[in-house]
Amino acid sequence: MEIEKKRLAEDEAREKNWRRWGPYLSERQWGTVREDYSANGDSWSAFPHDHARSRAYRWGEDGLQGWSDRQCRLCFAPALWNGQDDILKERLFGLAGPEGNHGEDVKECYYYLDSTPTHSYTKALYKYPQAKFPYIQLRDENKSRSRNEGELELADTGIFNDGRYFDVVQEVAKRSPQDILWRITVTNHGPEASEIHVLPQLWFRNTWKWGNEYEEPRHKPLIQREKDGLIADHDLLGTFRFFAETSAETKGPVPWLFTENETNYPRIFKTKGPSPYVKDAFHSYLIEGLETVVNPSEKGTKAAAHFKLMIPPGESVTICCRLHEEGEDNGLAGLDQFEETFAERLAEANDFYQAIIPDNLSHAEELICRQGYAGLLWTKQFFYYVIKDWLEGDRDGPPPPRERLKGRNSDWQHFFARDILSMPDKWEYPWFAAWDTAFHMIPFAAVDPSFAKHQLLLLLREWYMHPNGQLPAYEWNFSDVNPPVHAWAVWRVYKIADAKGHRDLDFLERCFQKLLVNFTWWVNRKDVEGRHVFGGGFLGLDNIGVFDRSHCLPSGSILHQADGTAWMGSYCLTMLSIALELAPTRPPYEDIASKFLEHFISITDAMNSLGGNGLWDEEDGFYYDNLIVGQDKPIPLKIRSLVGLLPMIAVTVIKQKTIDSLPGFRKRMDWFLANRPELLKYINVRKAVGQKNPGRVLLAIPPEDRFIKTLSRLLDPNEFLSDYGIRSLSKAHGDKPFVFSHDGQSNTVSYVPGESDTAMFGGNSNWRGPIWFPTNFLIIEALERYHYYYGDTLKVEYPTGSGNIANLREVAIDLCDRLISLFVPDENGNRPCFGEAHRYGEVDHWKDLVLFHEYFHGETGEGLGASHQTGWTALVVRLVRERREKLTSENNEWD
Repeated sequence: MEIEKKRLAEDEAREKNWRRWGPYLSERQWGTVREDYSANGDSWSAFPHDHARSRAYRWGEDGLQGWSDRQCRLCFAPALWNGQDDILKERLFGLAGPEGNHGEDVKECYYYLDSTPTHSYTKALYKYPQAKFPYIQLRDENKSRSRNEGELELADTGIFNDGRYFDVVQEVAKRSPQDILWRITVTNHGPEASEIHVLPQLWFRNTWKWGNEYEEPRHKPLIQREKDGLIADHDLLGTFRFFAETSAETKGPVPWLFTENETNYPRIFKTKGPSPYVKDAFHSYLIEGLETVVNPSEKGTKAAAHFKLMIPPGESVTICCRLHEEGEDNGLAGLDQFEETFAERLAEANDFYQAIIPDNLSHAEELICRQGYAGLLWTKQFFYYVIKDWLEGDRDGPPPPRERLKGRNSDWQHFFARDILSMPDKWEYPWFAAWDTAFHMIPFAAVDPSFAKHQLLLLLREWYMHPNGQLPAYEWNFSDVNPPVHAWAVWRVYKIADAKGHRDLDFLERCFQKLLVNFTWWVNRKDVEGRHVFGGGFLGLDNIGVFDRSHCLPSGSILHQADGTAWMGSYCLTMLSIALELAPTRPPYEDIASKFLEHFISITDAMNSLGGNGLWDEEDGFYYDNLIVGQDKPIPLKIRSLVGLLPMIAVTVIKQKTIDSLPGFRKRMDWFLANRPELLKYINVRKAVGQKNPGRVLLAIPPEDRFIKTLSRLLDPNEFLSDYGIRSLSKAHGDKPFVFSHDGQSNTVSYVPGESDTAMFGGNSNWRGPIWFPTNFLIIEALERYHYYYGDTLKVEYPTGSGNIANLREVAIDLCDRLISLFVPDENGNRPCFGEAHRYGEVDHWKDLVLFHEYFHGETGEGLGASHQTGWTALVVRLVRERREKLTSENNEWD
């Protein structure tokens, strides 16, 4: 067994707490809903970036690629100063939602390079300019640009020209669960010697100020100087020692600085505060030259060693730090065997991934996998949010405005989160989103199946799920509705995490019981007319509609949503599959399987037949949303988008032997079809001659003729097929925008392959043309299922209009390759995902860096939106590592 796998097993068995410490600090705590105590819910202005250095956080901490224990009590991260900046660099800078021409956006260059699942070894890179950081230029220029213009990024200012920046590489290695080594390597890539101040910081999250019954310590924690380092004491966490040294020559002993993690009241609130030593003391000490702001008695709740380094061009300096629990020194003093431990942990990380990543990959594909997993593991974050306390205010704080009691998330007062959660992006989206989490767990299941299962179960627990059965969407509005993909993720993680014959039925059943409650919520709340056609609102697709589908429907109307109905059809099929898996050892699930089979057929019938053709448009050969205004004839909203493609993902294949092995299910199925013969057309049966398990039953929303017509558009380069995957909106709407007119108002949807040109949902996401990994992944998976049923009996023209004929497996393989190619260098070394940023293909110390953006330009493949959304974009790792490998194998068995 690889050593890292042994650590995972020890942690799972609770023998050793290997996951207690990790890169759990957010990259941004300011501007979040949790820190917003305003009356109007304007989170960006309630706690802006300008307050972050001076104001204590209530619900978390942030830091520059920082670490903490799993409850974020003790944290460590560096602070940097180049002698030029107006602000000590303690956290990443970015634009608030109203400041950017496409909403919030981080304006820094940083990369997650490596991590094991237990974080026994991690590595991250931050590129720190040597010139004054252009805070004002970035804010003013982006705010002045229109939504039709590109964004000004940090590199566009020329600040990295001639290599005038430092590479700041942070590595952490665990000698044991609570003996942690931290190595900071600073390299000067500029042509001249350059000075940098590096402050390895250690601090306690402020848990003593609020009167919080859940975590208020008996005694205020304390960090103080002792001999050649620090000693940090916390009632609950224990006592820790901290050391820091550098490889560079220094004049005299390294100074240590001390202050309190307390708000600077005079600066923020123009009032006197409880302590003269405050959170931004190190900023004031270095940049303003105020020596009295640090505590001369060398104690506090925040401390740092101060290294002032002059680094020659092309050279590096290393700072070595160690944090260990007082009783867990492993028989070693100070920084003994520091380098040896790093060498061991890196070798173990390599061994772990050698077993995970196939050995037949190119160098570029290996980088995709290694950095994809790194980003996925680095986006684990401490998330703390207790709605009742947040609404009512803290015992020792001022009462919040009364308007909050009826405002955002006020109907979620049961919600209590204090967990390590997988975030979409720790800067742009430092909060969980239900459907993002579902997709994250697919690649997670290959490296840390226990964590994947835990995350999926956690969102179903009674302190997350609403008593009515709804899953919380995201902190900006828990009551918004994300697509119901949680069951799909549970089913896929169950299959991926363990080998066949050793799968975790208890996990599956625990999830299934709670999913039944959630499914019932969907049926009761989103099938408004009880006719098996569903709404749901925006359903994660932000601006894909001609209006905001959650709020802005024409007066008195309802919307029959093709995607909402498709998602529920898919939900039915997943619940059917889970019930059939449980039934052989738990017979009552046969009855539940029958319920989901019949419900799926009813949904399929409504989708295809309600009112004639359901949501299918025979003239266009496509599924559309239908607007129902009073008693008038339904109005099809003829936007060719993912909304109309998603019905094809509602598909599964049941093996005949499975049906035959469950007599109760078989009997009910036969009765149902005998007594409802008009629905028999929605169940297809064939024998795959010469194949294993030849008897196969296809359940799918689109009948075969409609599936083929939809495929024709899906695979058409003039519609959805891009060089880099499937677009979210048909390219045909570039020449022919969809215009909807009603009650004297007109709304238009055009093909916009890049950033959004509307302010809908903040304007920082765009589903009107770009390529998105989660939906592409589901389409590829669906094509694989269809191929398992049809085999070579169904072939299509691919691409449409090319004259080339392919089976659906061949189509799926090619779509995989198109998506993977986003991250693969071309003949000039340029990756499409980096667009015109040619430094990634031309400059040595940029070449092997990969970013996993939120979505990608529908024509060029350039990465857009959040730049570190390794959550669902890490699905590319699954495509590289497993999906393509499986698709190209000789085994035709779908599982």
